Amino acid sequence: MNARTPYEQLPTVLVEELAAAGLDPPAVYDEVVSALEEDLPGGSEDITSAATIPADAQGIADFGAREPGVVAGLGIAALVFAYVLGEGAVVSDRLPDGELVEAGDVVMRVCGATRGLLTAERTALNFASHLSGVATATSRWVAELEGTRARVLDTRKTLPNLRSLQKYAVRCGGGVNHRFSLSDMAMVKDNHVVAAGGAVLAFEAVRAAHPAVPVEVEVTDLDQLRALLDAGCERILLDNMTDDEMAEAVRITERHPSTRATLEASGGLTLERARSVAATGVHFISVGALTHSVNVFDLGMDLS
Repeated sequence: MNARTPYEQLPTVLVEELAAAGLDPPAVYDEVVSALEEDLPGGSEDITSAATIPADAQGIADFGAREPGVVAGLGIAALVFAYVLGEGAVVSDRLPDGELVEAGDVVMRVCGATRGLLTAERTALNFASHLSGVATATSRWVAELEGTRARVLDTRKTLPNLRSLQKYAVRCGGGVNHRFSLSDMAMVKDNHVVAAGGAVLAFEAVRAAHPAVPVEVEVTDLDQLRALLDAGCERILLDNMTDDEMAEAVRITERHPSTRATLEASGGLTLERARSVAATGVHFISVGALTHSVNVFDLGMDLS
């Protein structure tokens, strides 16, 4: 790939913006470089743009929304252009991530060498379209849950190596992040329960080994819930329960002498069911589909 902008020469304001958003700028830079390597393997060039566009041609590219939704990843798209075009990339009229847009809105404008604009186009769109899709899907859950205490959570069902970006997009859409890794929170699932000999035994084993780490335990029936409340578990996942079962789980928890436990609903939940699940009184609803099977947001780049 032709020489591109090193990390140290990226616009300071862009690097600071990524850091303020809770992202790791060097890691995002590496993701951008890796993505562009797919289009320009081994130092190759964009042969179509090089053959059809004069080297000194300048252009203006408008990124436009083609449907209503919430945008995310525009800063990463801007980084793509900064990497390809260096100081020659002038980004303007960029909306903040998390902004609600309508079809036809211009969300970002980039000026620079036309060859570079077209070379960077697809990679920039891939990042911004996917992350805007995650943010838009999350915002729909947030809207459905408005007026209830339930908050929508993401999961670890993320695309390999894109977890931090996808979870960032969830935040842009108004959602809440669950754990980022296997070490920042303990999550006792059904297989752990089987291996440990029971839900309470598994919970107590984790708590004894890692007393400072939050522990969540998955339950499939109300007896397990009662036992875990008695054991002092403060976060419990209700797996594949009916609305009636979850409502009863909330009542049991609120009547228990230790009322600190929070309840999370999980298991194939759909947007159509969001309101009824929230009405049970659970604190969180976890939705793997926010990241593992979301539709991309329809963004396009038009050159002038």
